[in-house]
This record gives sequence, C-alpha cells and structure tokens, in this order.
Amino acid sequence: MAKRPKPASAPRAAQAADATVSVAGTILRVIGTIFLILLVTGLLFLCIFAYYVKNCLSTDLDVQLSDFTVSLSSSILYEDADGNWQNLTNLSSTENRVWVDYADIPKDMEHAAVAIEDKRFYKHKGVDWYRTTGAFINMFLSMKNDFGGSTITQQLIKNLTKQDDITVQRKLLEIFQALEFEKSYDKEEIMEWYLNIVYFGEGCNGVYTAAETYFGKEPKDLTLAECASIIGITNNPSKYDPFISRENNKTRQETILKQMYEQGWINKEQYDEAVAQELVFVRSESDERTQTIYSYYAEAVINDVLNDLVEQKGVSRDTARTLLYSGGYQVYSCYDASIQQAIDDVYTNLDNMPQRPSASGQQFESAIVIMDPYTGEIKGLSGGTGEKTINFGTNRATQSKRPPGSSIKPIATYGPAMELGLITQYTQVNDAADIKLTGTSWYPKNSGGGNYGVITIREALQRSLNTVSAQILDKLTPRASYEFLKDKLGVTSLAESDCDYAPLALGQLTNGITVREMTQAYSAFVNDGVFTYGRTYSYVKDSSGEIVLENPDSISRVVLEKGLDAGTAFEILSIDIADIDVGKNIGAQLQMDQAQADKNIAQAKAEERRAMAVALEQENKAKAQDARAKVILAEAEVPLAMAEAFRNGNLGIMDYYKMKNIMADTQMRETIAKPEKK
Repeated sequence: MAKRPKPASAPRAAQAADATVSVAGTILRVIGTIFLILLVTGLLFLCIFAYYVKNCLSTDLDVQLSDFTVSLSSSILYEDADGNWQNLTNLSSTENRVWVDYADIPKDMEHAAVAIEDKRFYKHKGVDWYRTTGAFINMFLSMKNDFGGSTITQQLIKNLTKQDDITVQRKLLEIFQALEFEKSYDKEEIMEWYLNIVYFGEGCNGVYTAAETYFGKEPKDLTLAECASIIGITNNPSKYDPFISRENNKTRQETILKQMYEQGWINKEQYDEAVAQELVFVRSESDERTQTIYSYYAEAVINDVLNDLVEQKGVSRDTARTLLYSGGYQVYSCYDASIQQAIDDVYTNLDNMPQRPSASGQQFESAIVIMDPYTGEIKGLSGGTGEKTINFGTNRATQSKRPPGSSIKPIATYGPAMELGLITQYTQVNDAADIKLTGTSWYPKNSGGGNYGVITIREALQRSLNTVSAQILDKLTPRASYEFLKDKLGVTSLAESDCDYAPLALGQLTNGITVREMTQAYSAFVNDGVFTYGRTYSYVKDSSGEIVLENPDSISRVVLEKGLDAGTAFEILSIDIADIDVGKNIGAQLQMDQAQADKNIAQAKAEERRAMAVALEQENKAKAQDARAKVILAEAEVPLAMAEAFRNGNLGIMDYYKMKNIMADTQMRETIAKPEKK
C-alpha cells in the first residue's frame, strides 16, 4: 500500500517558527545592545559629569557670607556745637540698604516670602528637588533656558555672587553652592540675609528701605497686608512696583495672601482682613521720585575719601567707590554747620552776587573755602552760586582750576623773596615803565596804567603793582618761585610751562589753581609759616566700628621742608591785614571812629614823606623807619581790630570778607575764587 505524502504546510510552519525565534532573538539582541549602549553612555555621562562637577564646578566650595560685600548705606557725620555727632548726609549706591536683624523682621514678612517663593524652605537642604526636576524637564521639553525652581537659598547666593547668567553651568553651580551653603548656615540666618539682600524696586535693597520707601514705616510696624505687598514686588519690580502700578501690586499681594492661607500661615479671618485693608503708600503713581542732592561739601568729602582709599589700600577707584557707597562706612567730617550756613546764606542767594551785564545772560560764578589754618579742617565751602540741582557737577571750590591773577603774588613772588632775604617790606623799589629785566625782554604794565616811582615793597604789594612783582621775580628767578610753590606751599596744579615770568608774576597759569590750593597756601601766613594741608574729614569707620582711614591733625599739619619762616609769614600777613578795605556798614560793630582813623593815617603818611626826604638827604634811615612805623600802626589799627572782632565772634564771617570788598570787584582774594562765567 502506497504511503501518503506529508502535508506541505508542516515544513513551512517549522520554518516560520524558526524565523519567529530568530527575529525575537534579533530584537532582543538589538534591545540588549541599545541597553548596553545606553548603560555605557549613562555611565560615561556620569563619569564625565562627576569630572565636570569636581573640576569645573568645584564642589569643594568656600562660600562665606563674609567674603561678599553687602551693600550698606554709608553716612557722613559732623560734630554739632554741643559735641554730638549728627548726620550730614547718607551715601548709597544703586543698592540702598539698611540692615535689619532677624528678630526685627515681621513673621508675616518671612512667611509671605516662603509661601510665594519657596514653600518647602524649612524642609529642604538648599535645593527643592521636586521643583528643580520639574524645571529641568520643562527646559528640555520647551527647549528654553527658563529654569525657575530656585529656592530662597539659591536666590540668596545669586544675589551675593551676582552670577545671574541663564546657563546650565550657572544653574548647576547654584545647586551645588546651595547644598554646601546650608551646611554652614541655618534657616534663620539665611532668611535674615535674604530679606536684607533682595531687591524691592525704587532703589531699595532689603526690607528696611522698602518699608520706608513704600509705607514710611520700619519693618516691625508693617501689617500683614503691607508685608505681602512688599514681598510681591520681588518677582518683577518693574511690573509689581506700586509706584508704577497699584493694580498689579494688589493682584500680586492677593495671590501671596491666598498662598499663605492655603499653606496654613494665616487663618481665614486674617486672610479676609488683609485682602480688605486699603494700602496707603507714601506717594501716588504719578509722583516723580525725588533725588537726594549732595552739597558741595559732601561731594568734597566723598572725593577725598575715595582718593585716600585708592592710595592707602592700593585699590582701583571703582573698588574704592564700592567700599564707600556699599560698606556701611561712617565718615567723620570737619564740617561746621554755622560757618556753612553763613556761606550758604550768601552763595545760594543770587542777589548777593555781582550783577553785571552779560551778553550770554549767564550768571557770574564764584567759590569759597573756609579752613582752620592751624588744624587744616575745612569748615565750609561752596562750589558755585545759586541752588545746587545736580550731583557731582562742577565744584569750583575743589576741582575747577582758574588763573589766580594778582592773588598769587604773595605766595609766588613776595613771600619766597622775603624768605630768601632778597627783600623786606621796607625795601625800596622803583615802579617805573622802562625797567629792563635780566632774565627776559618781557615787562608788564600796571593795572590801569601809571607808575608810582620809588616806593616800598609794602606799598607795592598793597597796590598790587605788576611791575614790582615782575622785578621781584627777576631777582628770585622763575625756577625758585615755581619750586617754592610746589615744595613749600603744596601747589599741585602747576604745569611746567608755568615756570615763567607772566604766569608766576601775574598769576596767568596754564591750567590755573583751585580755591582749595590757594586757601592752603595762604594758611602758612597765619600759622607762623607752617603749611597745613586742608582736610574735609578726620577718620572713617566701617560697619563694625573699625577705623578704615585716619586723617588726623597730626597728618594734616605737614611742614614741607622748612615751610615759611615765621618772620616772613608775619610780614606778609601784616601787609595783607593793613590792606583790608573797610566796608561802609560795619564800623558800628567795631566801635571805632573811621573818620579819625583815616585822618591819623593821612597825617602819618605826610610825616613819613617829610621824614623820608630828610632821611634820603642825611642818610638817616632811622627817622624814616620811625615815621613808617607810625604809618603801619595807623593803617593796622582798624583792620586788626576787625580781625580781632571776627575771631571773638562779634563780626559776621561774610562781613569780614566784605572788608576786602570782594562783592564789589567780583574777585575773591585769598580763600575766595575769582568770579567766572559758567
């Protein structure tokens, strides 16, 4: 019997089964290969990441709060008449901050910040991994570098380090810094620093200045509603600043209050009451923000401290500025409120200034520096006339260099010539138009023309004769005069081109000289020849009370080489005092008969001329000197009494300067600058 053939489908089924097994194996091998690749890649990535963290992010962080300069407002202080230190002005950079201790921060302020910024703040160790994971997933899904998810600790670190670039590296660094940071500081310390560091708009850094700026209160006096309003600003100050938009601020405030209620920080009654409370801000949305205008004196103090920080600490000016404006410094100034007030009474009132026709219509300008010649303390100053409207504009008292004109003669020609024994105040000199100088063909004319013939050095200085000043400089030499000004009287504004006849004899300097420098130079005449540097402050303390800079009297009173001889100083001073032109309205204060004084002077001069003629014929100088002594006595009687009255407080400071008739001729001698156009 023949066998039946096997069905043809059996081999095909076996083949199909084999093929299925083969495909499954292939798939498994592919999956396994992919898994191994992913595993190896993951391990490789972890190794690379670990290497990156160790070498690029530096997990061994040395983040100390003391390493960062926290911006604290500084103050310039002055001593009042009772010996108490008062605040002259506050200094602050764009980060205006007054520190508040944790105990003085309202709990509502703290809880509002936690509720809206970092609800797991008290539970995490610096990083909220739920929010951070979500932020990274969102970043990869949206392909945007909009991380978010920062905790209060991370925000604090970002504010301290100023690392605010939006990169993965910065975010990773911030995470590891936060983890390390919370190993060293507890939650209360972190919250205290955060609420004193964060920016609240309107130039306010920290809750103290924010509370003062928006509600006119200290933080401890804020209500729940006000705390929520202030915390709401931090998310976006340009949007939630109530001075910009009350509506936006209110919306944000209610969002925060709702979060506080839902998280259990407040109950329903507190929530409803806070939402219903009307917020009363210190100004409306339409009001312009006012700017604090520093006085000329305050600006001079600031510049002096900056210069000394640069010199003594060896830092850049930018670094010095950061230290001063943000270091919580206290600057103890030499400011005298009564003297400054006397200056301001004149300088801020344009009616007191010269009113001369001007083609441009601009106001004539002037500047003044009042300095104690014995201590160098600058008691007051003004860098311009009228109301001061801008900060760090032109300060004509300390910065502007102007040709001093004839006021340079006592310090550039007469003073050094007397010092070297070339002349005395009784030396005779020929004021003539045809004198030939030995060192130059240049020779000046006197102001107004004319000459006086043979006169004494004393009279030549009183009359401010250009010809005599040039003759003295010729004997002295320009180089000796130039070095005397620089080496003995501390003048730093001179250019090498000033070492010449016209600049030194007539005061036509290349760059000019400041009023402050002139004041310092003239102080030597009053102080027995001792040159004294002017100073606007005595010392500076930092926020911890440690002295940062010292600028005491002992440093200020510097005698350059020998300074001026006391005899020279007295001679120049006696001539200057005798040259004071008495004002018409102050005779009653001195209780002196001006008419009789003038008569005495006239008689003494007549007697001097007669005696001088006899002396020249008989070569008897003793009689001439005796007659001249009477002139000196008569001339000095009135001005010396005036000076004494000024020192005793019986004569106003500006009346004293009026004796030099400074307002009449618009030129301030000694400590007062020559008026100029703006």
